Amino acid sequence: MTSYFPQHGDRRYGVAHYDLTLRYRVPANRLDGVARLTVSSAGPLTTLDLDFGQLRVSSVTVDGATARYSHSQGKLRVTVPRLLPVGSRAAVEVRYSGSPVPVRSFWGGLGWEELSDGALVASQPIGAPSWFPCNDRPDDKASYRISVSTASPYQVIANGELVARRRAAGTTTWIYDQAEPMASYLASVQIGRYQLSDVAGTRLAHPPRLATRARHDFGRQGEMMALFTDLFGPYPFTGYTVVVTDDDLDIPVEAQGMSIFGRNHVDGIRGSERLVAHELAHQWFGNSLTVACWRDIWLQEGFATYAEWLWSESSGGPPAGTHARRWHQRLAGLPQDFVLADPGAAMLFDDRVYKRGALTLHALRRALGDLVFFPLLRAWTARHRHGNVTTQEFAWHVQRHAPSPVGPLLSAWLHDKPLPPCP
Repeated sequence: MTSYFPQHGDRRYGVAHYDLTLRYRVPANRLDGVARLTVSSAGPLTTLDLDFGQLRVSSVTVDGATARYSHSQGKLRVTVPRLLPVGSRAAVEVRYSGSPVPVRSFWGGLGWEELSDGALVASQPIGAPSWFPCNDRPDDKASYRISVSTASPYQVIANGELVARRRAAGTTTWIYDQAEPMASYLASVQIGRYQLSDVAGTRLAHPPRLATRARHDFGRQGEMMALFTDLFGPYPFTGYTVVVTDDDLDIPVEAQGMSIFGRNHVDGIRGSERLVAHELAHQWFGNSLTVACWRDIWLQEGFATYAEWLWSESSGGPPAGTHARRWHQRLAGLPQDFVLADPGAAMLFDDRVYKRGALTLHALRRALGDLVFFPLLRAWTARHRHGNVTTQEFAWHVQRHAPSPVGPLLSAWLHDKPLPPCP
């Protein structure tokens, strides 16, 4: 099966842990980094190919020994000083510096981006190499320790639990531990002059001038968390942080244990609440259960979109069936040239992935009934917690729980181009 991004990722090894030590100067957009990777070989290795963008590498070591390397076209190829046998582990350290440049893609620049006064990371699907060397494939999940030093007026938010904060000579160092396995594209650092608030059990970082609007617009997240926990199973991480930047963003940004919104998503009247629900749902579908390959992205975006409809149904808005009919009518008017379970790299974020994915789940719910459908979802998130998933595994899972065959229904929605009838 061909990868959508064959230039990214190396299946000859996996990474168990990333330890990133970063120093960032906001005005200069200058990043100095030391990345320490604990790698495990899947076969005898004499070289390691790391995905890494345009930052300048100054040295590489493997198990403390200086290693030869070449760096071009987004690949850092490291010659291992000694052969790594199958199953062996090695510590790879890369020192680097420069001004981060987003990775080019179908959807514009991805990865580390400058804000008007700070920085954000928006890496899905291939932007992680813009700021650290990695094995950039969604099925190679690892634990992380991320240390970021920057000027003290700025707040730093990264994945996981804040375990230390040290201030010295006008600089503050923030250290986060992400214990649960995480895909490289979900690793994130957010830097800005943020005020921190606790809203409905969620940490909220926002520009001080947007405090009232942000607290209102995210005020129902506690109710969302309760609903999704009931429908999807226990929340999969130790905490959840929402960041509101002081810049406009085209769309919110997904990260593990974190979501990032632009100031344009905060209007004081909850005008973007469906997106609030969507991003929270990604903590189950996308962050805990991560696709093994990008062709299966509907397992993330379709599920998060259906979560929007479920929140609407629960919170006094239109029921899921109303959303389903409306979107089915819209999709019926589009070209019928699209396969949900294999949309193609350029179509990963096409609206049909989101809406046809949600319609697939609604069709399944209608066919099975709520007393089967929702326990099936909870079993799905429990079985694959902090792991990787595929469409085929989901189909097998559904059939194990369904009282009657659902193969033809799923096949029509997932693998046929014509849009099936509205459920």
